[in-house]
Amino acid sequence: MNVKATLYSIGSILLFLVLGLIHVSQGQASGGFFAFWTEVWHDEQQMNFLLHSRMPRFVVGCLAGAALAVAGMLLQTMTKNPLASASTLGIHAGAYFFVVFFTIFFPGISGASPIAVTMAGGILAALCVTFLVGKSLDPVRIALTGMIVTMLFSSFTSALQLLFQNEVSGLFLWGAGTLLQLDWGGVQFAAPWILITLVVALIVSRRFDILLLGDETAIGLGQNITLSKLLGWAIAILLAAVTVTVVGPIGFVGIIAPHLVRLMGFRMHRTMIFGNIVVGASLLIAADILVRIISQTSELPVGAMTAIVGAPWLVYLALKMSSQSRAAGNALEGKIRITRYKLFYPILAVVTLLIVMTSLSFGGTSFTKLLELPQEIMYNTFVWDIRVPRVFVSFGVGMMMAISGLLMQTVLRNPLADASVLGITSGASVFAMLFIIVFPQAPFIFVPIGALLGALITMGIVLAISARSGFQPMILLLMGIAISAVGAAIIQILLVKANVHATQALTWLAGSTYGVGWGHFIIFIIAMIIIFPIVVSLATTFEIMSFGDAVSIGLGVKTDRIRLLMIVLGVVLSAICVSIVGAISFVGLLSPHIARQLVGPKLLRLLPLTLAVGGILLLSADFLGRFILAPKEIPAGIIVSLIGAPYLLYLLKKTNTVKGK
Repeated sequence: MNVKATLYSIGSILLFLVLGLIHVSQGQASGGFFAFWTEVWHDEQQMNFLLHSRMPRFVVGCLAGAALAVAGMLLQTMTKNPLASASTLGIHAGAYFFVVFFTIFFPGISGASPIAVTMAGGILAALCVTFLVGKSLDPVRIALTGMIVTMLFSSFTSALQLLFQNEVSGLFLWGAGTLLQLDWGGVQFAAPWILITLVVALIVSRRFDILLLGDETAIGLGQNITLSKLLGWAIAILLAAVTVTVVGPIGFVGIIAPHLVRLMGFRMHRTMIFGNIVVGASLLIAADILVRIISQTSELPVGAMTAIVGAPWLVYLALKMSSQSRAAGNALEGKIRITRYKLFYPILAVVTLLIVMTSLSFGGTSFTKLLELPQEIMYNTFVWDIRVPRVFVSFGVGMMMAISGLLMQTVLRNPLADASVLGITSGASVFAMLFIIVFPQAPFIFVPIGALLGALITMGIVLAISARSGFQPMILLLMGIAISAVGAAIIQILLVKANVHATQALTWLAGSTYGVGWGHFIIFIIAMIIIFPIVVSLATTFEIMSFGDAVSIGLGVKTDRIRLLMIVLGVVLSAICVSIVGAISFVGLLSPHIARQLVGPKLLRLLPLTLAVGGILLLSADFLGRFILAPKEIPAGIIVSLIGAPYLLYLLKKTNTVKGK
């Protein structure tokens, strides 16, 4: 270890000790740092607080921080991806989903074997990511695939939280990540698992050093790389699973700590493990100190603070990697085998009509006969004012989401892009939640206004930071991941604070067409009249952009301006959709793909079919949500997730297979 690394090690240990002294002195009963350390030796009550409340919290924070940091380091080695961690690869989301699922349906198993439950969820998520990515080692693709898998598991978790609110009401704070400990039970459970796993990691650390030389070199040196990678994944997942079990999913520590350790001059895994233990523990303890300073009278999730602090670090990494953005963006392009159906448009028109008529005829408990439907629409005020606009708005919003997704996928040259990936939906949701939870007495009209404002502000942040790179795809994607993490953290804080308003907030977050009216339909008409002609008139230029910057510039296209225009159009459409129906994902992601499979990539031919598919998807989801548990309703966003998840998994694997050929 060189002099630089030695000095940094000493400084890190001293900083950790200072943070520890500050952390254990914090509390509602504490008079401050100096007062606490003056009184604690003479005040029995203060000593009890120290030994049985603050020390368990501090120790579990150290264990969790160390585990997350080492797990992140190993995952970055296994995937050769500087953005890998338990949170970005979906391991946390999978573990959290399993905890919620087993708490609802198998509480006995969840209580008796919590580590087995979280471990199973983490393994499932990791298997999903590795299967979908395959042999691709592109950092952005791995990060994006992890984000999509996280979205899938999060959608299922949200559905369970909404349908079984009483059973999971106590998981909100834990689900956002918290170091709150009432006794030494959490430490006694986690310490053996984490410490033994870290010792194993130290023993086999030389295997990971050899992996850094490349697979061929490692094999040449007699290394069983399959065994090494299995060991690395197993250690990382076990550390993450134990951490989730005790303190909930806490993100970004696993990204920040390994990078800081490398900047300190550590290169070998044995020394990096020790460095990550100290740095990871320090980061999480520092985040918890900040949380307790901000909220003196209530408990806020430390996981939200690590996301808010860690997101700028991810942005820094994105800007640092900008020189590779052109290659990464092109690597995300893929060719899809096309099948054309000459009679498809008439068939699609008939299917659309049948779905519209079926949705119009269902009144919540029973169906109206088709022959009686025209009369009921004309003379039944309830049907005309509620059911008819709901059907039209569902179809229209689905169309706008589809156009938004098509524009995003074209501009980013990325088959997995939509407004959700860029963080726009997350930003809109944050502002909507503020009005629902912080100002519950305000008129509900402020919720869509807040969503629109949040989407536009988020778009401004993304564009301002990525402008230096010419709005390159990789920068935009990493920005989206960072902003989505911050948005999710803020939403978790708001949900913890929500209490009686949590149900309304969860319903909006899940995405629902309930309560829409003719006013929303007018908004849709105005938006389409303004934006649709622009998209059609520039369709040829947009199509050229899909071939990459070199070809576009050669054909005289001003790539930066056109890319900015496409992003603005896509974001505005998405913002309007979120303001009307809430945070519904996947429609903009899936619709262009389904259409492209049928009629090919030509934009003018693709556009009408994409519109129709988007409308059908959301309208079908709305109908199924009203029909399945009638007279109760399942939010359309949850149904879309259940419909879109299998196809999205297939799509992720297919696009990767095509690239590998």
